[in-house]
Amino acid sequence: MSASVTANTDRYVVGVDFGTLSGRAVVVRVADGRELGSAVSEYRHGVIERHLPDGTGPLPPDWALQSPEDWREVLRHAVPAAVAEAGVDPAAVIGVATDFTACTVLPTLADGTPLCETPGLAGEPHAWPKLWKHHAAQGQADRINALAAERGEKWAARYGGKQSSEWEFAKALQVLQEAPEIFERCERWIEAADWIVWELTGAESRNACTAGYKGIFQDGSYPSEDFLAALDPRFADFPATRLVHPDGLAALGSRVGGLSEQAAEWTGLPAGIAVAAGNVDAHVTAPAARAVDPGKLLAIMGTSTCHVVNGTDLADVPGICGVVDGGISAGFYGYEAGQSAVGDIFAWWTKITGQGHEELTAAAAGQPIGGHGLIALDWMGGNRSILVDHDLSGIVVGLTLATRPEEIYRALLEATAFGTRVIVEAFRAGGVPVHEFVVAGGLKKNSFLMQLYADILRCPVSVAVSDQAPALGSAIHAAVAAGAYPDVSAAAEAMGSVQTAAYVPDPARADAYDVLFAEYRALHDAFGAADGALHRLRRIRNAALA
Repeated sequence: MSASVTANTDRYVVGVDFGTLSGRAVVVRVADGRELGSAVSEYRHGVIERHLPDGTGPLPPDWALQSPEDWREVLRHAVPAAVAEAGVDPAAVIGVATDFTACTVLPTLADGTPLCETPGLAGEPHAWPKLWKHHAAQGQADRINALAAERGEKWAARYGGKQSSEWEFAKALQVLQEAPEIFERCERWIEAADWIVWELTGAESRNACTAGYKGIFQDGSYPSEDFLAALDPRFADFPATRLVHPDGLAALGSRVGGLSEQAAEWTGLPAGIAVAAGNVDAHVTAPAARAVDPGKLLAIMGTSTCHVVNGTDLADVPGICGVVDGGISAGFYGYEAGQSAVGDIFAWWTKITGQGHEELTAAAAGQPIGGHGLIALDWMGGNRSILVDHDLSGIVVGLTLATRPEEIYRALLEATAFGTRVIVEAFRAGGVPVHEFVVAGGLKKNSFLMQLYADILRCPVSVAVSDQAPALGSAIHAAVAAGAYPDVSAAAEAMGSVQTAAYVPDPARADAYDVLFAEYRALHDAFGAADGALHRLRRIRNAALA
């Protein structure tokens, strides 16, 4: 055993993963990444989609908010519970790191107090954090994209030519235009990934990952005041007054402070231990699955799917979420794409049918490829990549009176894989190699789905060993921030784990899926056109609900 491993044997780190419905803490041994204890804290308010906690509502369509107090509860309950389960001495914990769904963003006062917790603002919807799946800022995103194209803004190509309604600027512009008094009260506009670190350290910091992918920070700056003023004169100073931090952006895996006395009381961890820079749940997972090498496309498959891959060269790939120098790990250009709904689609269908995933999967697995006569478009949550349009909606084509629930379920499974193939082909066409597909997240447990992806992608599918890979990824970053490893790559080699090529494509099935994919692509291109039937239906729905 090497000296460095020996030194790390009795040291531990904590990773905390803040998801859509809950937060999970995991205690990890620094020497080898062994997960010794974990605990989950369910968000009491869940996703706030209908009414605010005080009863204000109903909220308009496509809104999705969260409560900061739910996030604090994860620190108070999940962290000490995980340490207790691990049976380790808290004094042996040397660092803590967190990751968050993104873009989940909130307005705060200068001291970090969320506006929704400010007297008189609990009943103001725009004062609450906007979850990643808040898609009500599509109009603002459309305006940003049109103006960027018109002006030839250099940064636009780094995001595939389009900003999503999920990202920071579209959501902030929505607040300004729909609730200017709330925008005026907002002194800091901050990603939840950075806000939770503020709660842990008592000091504000901003991480390079969320700023680059979600905040249009490229080549050392945000969009110009001139561009922002053209969107709305009141928006011109938005970055300077609400985004810019005096210490600049923190590199991933860096120490941004020590655990405050208050946070130590919440978590039961020693005050002063290293707190790492905030990070995004998808990007932080790469080292946990040993997917930091170029060409290994990591898919974190849960309610939605985020795809991240490192590349050696800077390339402009139409329709992706972004490319950031060092956005996943130092020394590479990190690329991101994604699908807004995946597991959410499957859960929606089980809720409608009253049948469970295992039951539907077993029934679907017995069908011949194409035997259901169906093609679905996986846009029930809009399209994140490559069309970047959350006014799109789902479609199932080929229904007959003989169609069975399990056949629709299989078509939905296939649709998400077809959507992923569109993304993979876009990366390859743009000059970003993809030769391996690595999966983390809850859906990796569905072996039928994993084989289906291997066949449709014609690519080997590897699987992260950890069932809580984002939390493990955060723990790996905590180890680096605490000085246990020199960099994230070294820590990933020691603490990460993956089952390589767990599923390989079958040539005959792949050929059969090629035929169905051609039909998917034809529907994708026809219904994804600007201002088509799906957009008109969305406007009709919104008008009816207004």
